[in-house]
Amino acid sequence: MTLRTRLNLVLTGLMAIFVAVLLADQLRDARSSVREEIEAANRVAAYIVGNLAINYSATGGLGAVHGLLTRLGHVRANEITLRGAAGELLYQSPPAIYKAGREAPQWFRRLLAPPPARQVFILSGGAQLTIEAESSRAILDAWDDLTRLLTVATLMLVVIGGLAFWLVDRALAPFPVIVGGLERLERGELSYRLPALRGAEAHAIGAAFNRMAQAVEGKVQAERDAREARTRLEERRELAQLIEQSLEEERRLIAHELHDEFGQSVTAIRSLATAIATQSAAPDLAAAARLISDEAARLYDAMHGLIPRLAPLSLDTLGLAAALESLVRDWQQRHPEPRLSLHHELPADLGASVTLAAYRVVQEGLVNALRHARAQRVMIDVSSTAARMIVSVTDDGVGLPQQWSRPGHFGLRGLAERVEHLGGSLRVRNSEPHGVNLTAEIPLAAVS
Repeated sequence: MTLRTRLNLVLTGLMAIFVAVLLADQLRDARSSVREEIEAANRVAAYIVGNLAINYSATGGLGAVHGLLTRLGHVRANEITLRGAAGELLYQSPPAIYKAGREAPQWFRRLLAPPPARQVFILSGGAQLTIEAESSRAILDAWDDLTRLLTVATLMLVVIGGLAFWLVDRALAPFPVIVGGLERLERGELSYRLPALRGAEAHAIGAAFNRMAQAVEGKVQAERDAREARTRLEERRELAQLIEQSLEEERRLIAHELHDEFGQSVTAIRSLATAIATQSAAPDLAAAARLISDEAARLYDAMHGLIPRLAPLSLDTLGLAAALESLVRDWQQRHPEPRLSLHHELPADLGASVTLAAYRVVQEGLVNALRHARAQRVMIDVSSTAARMIVSVTDDGVGLPQQWSRPGHFGLRGLAERVEHLGGSLRVRNSEPHGVNLTAEIPLAAVS
């Protein structure tokens, strides 16, 4: 059942109850009025007509009484009867001409009829005068009044009910529009807005609906933009990961080429130059050969210093612990100051991705400490639990500059993305009282 129907039924029911109460009150008043009128009319008629009849019978006999009653005719609300001493009917009131031929319904007469009222007067000679209350005309008047009231009430019920139905329909007219708007929002038409609605309440609801629709549209658009941004970010991360893998592979290939091909060639040049220097009798030729041998040695040393930066070949053969020891030893040989210390507690089997990430964290920490920190001591700690590995590089240098995180520092940024790709985290912060701490936490469940 719709709200319009319920409201119309409620209004109709209330008006019907009002009419029923009005009719019931009218019936109560009519009943009291009829009873008071009949009782009063009977008492007055009995007092006047009875006394006159007694006086007339005393002075002129029954003929005088009969003449009196004939001249008097019908007395409203009373029935007058004159009987002789033997009980014979001498006179009876003529029928009423007021609303002659009409009677109220029997149920209505029973409802309004007053208790019987009858007055009997004994005249001279034993004659009997009876004055009895007769309420049919009063009841008929009450019935006519009630019928007229019911007719007017019915007309008013129809008119007021029709007006109320029209007003309810007019007041509820915006609600189908609001429901339609909600259904359109449900179907995904987030740009739909309600038109201006009539009525203060409907206008307020429409304005609230439009604000809600605007907020929902903005939120959905923001979520859509966020999803697209996350998708683009994931794609860029995947692309960066592929590029990083390609770079690592390329570095590894270059390192192998340098170690295998270029290293052998430099070693061969050095050996030939040394042989020439020892076997040549010409001093100038021997000196040139020794210069070539020394330059080849410096080139070989530079190449061996470059290879770990390109790709730690020792990771493939010796594992992370030995590769870190070799890295620290090589850096300590090239930089006697500061003092480097390494502590590690590592499991025997680590995935390739985790191993390389840990190595790069130590390598980046060493490079930054040795190049920028002016530190006296650099401490490296690599440990692991059953769930994760913790790599820490701490120095006692000058600390981080104020704008160390400005755009352009791609080393730490690339390292952080590498660690985050494995599900870990990288933190860089100043340590007390001075210095920098670089800490990476890498889950051991990361992709190998």
